Amino acid sequence: MTNALKWLKKNFMVLLMWVSAIIFILPFYIAFVTSFKTPLESAKSLLSLPTVFHFENYAQALKMSSFFVSLKNSLIFTICSVVLIIVSASMAAYVIARNMKRKRFYAFLEKFFLAAIPVAFEIIMIPVYQLFYQMNLINTLPGAIIAKVGMSIPFALFMFIGFIKTIPVELEEAAYIDGAGKHRTFWTIVFPLLKPAVASLAAAQILWTWNDFSVSLILLQKDSVKTIPLQQFVFFGQYTSNFNLGFAAAIVSMIPIYIFFAAAQKYIVAGMTTGAVKG
Repeated sequence: MTNALKWLKKNFMVLLMWVSAIIFILPFYIAFVTSFKTPLESAKSLLSLPTVFHFENYAQALKMSSFFVSLKNSLIFTICSVVLIIVSASMAAYVIARNMKRKRFYAFLEKFFLAAIPVAFEIIMIPVYQLFYQMNLINTLPGAIIAKVGMSIPFALFMFIGFIKTIPVELEEAAYIDGAGKHRTFWTIVFPLLKPAVASLAAAQILWTWNDFSVSLILLQKDSVKTIPLQQFVFFGQYTSNFNLGFAAAIVSMIPIYIFFAAAQKYIVAGMTTGAVKG
């Protein structure tokens, strides 16, 4: 018994990591094998491998979900939203952070946006829908982008304000002495120093925006402008559900985001670690 306890104590973290890995991988395994099965095989066993790999499930899933149209919409929605969030939030955060100690209005703005972080889109979706309907922005990608940017600005401001406060003001004063204006100082001096915040925010926002459902559900109702998460519903009805095609479409929809993080991993990690080590 004593030897068993010693062994368990010595290998506890290893066992914990293996259990965690199995728990993490299991849903992906189920999704992967189910995407190649027939409905009958899925009903018989959830974990077993298919007797024959039905690759036609993927072709049918792509056709039913208008995948390439929704892929284009998701790419436009995600890229434009994230770029606008980073650019607008970083500029606004710079103005607030550098003026909040001298003017109460900017200190109020910081608290105002901070209070807006817990506000979920579901709370304000009815007035947002009414407003966007009056502005003819329903069923348009620009309308969805505006809504997503507006909902994401408070959190982005919170990150950027905290980071800008750590940047020495003397760097900007030296730029002013050399004749640089406020805009040039921000883009050439301050913004490059925001790489850790930009990398962290971009990684999070890309994932959140790509998988966004609430904003897209309310504002994008036509098939021509639907994003990938919305098109997954084509496989699930009131009385029938085709899990095999649904999982096939889900597997394909994950590929672009995996490719992005695999390609950008080096730059994201480099951005997050910039300034972590002082020379």
